[in-house]
Amino acid sequence: MRIPCPHCGERSAGEFVTGGPAGLRRPEGSDRLEDWIAYAHERDNPAGLHCELFYHAYGCRNWIVVARDTRSNAVLSAEPPA
Repeated sequence: MRIPCPHCGERSAGEFVTGGPAGLRRPEGSDRLEDWIAYAHERDNPAGLHCELFYHAYGCRNWIVVARDTRSNAVLSAEPPA
């Protein structure tokens, strides 16, 4: 898979480290153990369009949000997080 880094250009996916789904929010203010277990361990496994965080560890060392189709690994876009 090739990822188009907005800072470095197109690079091999081996240069990146995945950071999980983009938009995942910590359960701030919650003392419930169940909320923190769900945050740390429960993830959707969507078939189709999915936005994920990637860290360009062997390049510019920036985080980017990658939109890709999980069925084909086709990368639709890559941009800095908002």
